[in-house]
Amino acid sequence: MTEATPSDTTNERFRRGAAKLMEIDGEHGPSVIDALADTAPDLGRYVVEFAFGDIYSRDDLDDRQRQLVTIGALTALGGAEPQLVVHINAALNVGLTPQEIVGAITHTAPFTGFPRTLNAILTARTVFEDRGVLPLLRLPQQQVTADGKAEAAPLE
Repeated sequence: MTEATPSDTTNERFRRGAAKLMEIDGEHGPSVIDALADTAPDLGRYVVEFAFGDIYSRDDLDDRQRQLVTIGALTALGGAEPQLVVHINAALNVGLTPQEIVGAITHTAPFTGFPRTLNAILTARTVFEDRGVLPLLRLPQQQVTADGKAEAAPLE
């Protein structure tokens, strides 16, 4: 069973959530919860039970789809860069490519605005640097002509 039912006990939800957290975030999963242990241990438990035990364990989306939705939502929220780091790493862990992650973040620009999208892209860049997956691709450089127009410079 992967969806929560009224008969689920808190322990079952926690066990299911902890397993899903490890599956997605690997060794980094517990560190997110451990960071709350001395300040808000109940909040850490809620994250495991509800977010991972109930929501992330559902059958309606696969892990790749779920991470794309999560990255889009966190980008839209703004100010959630620490959580974006966790979920961009998770997205790579479940098989999304850096290009797919950048594509999902870029797709939010018309809806969230450039500042939030740029912050998310810069957060992704940090994760990609840490994971050794930069540069993603080589784009042609732009040069400005004497009349102020931009044109692509040839790739060398």
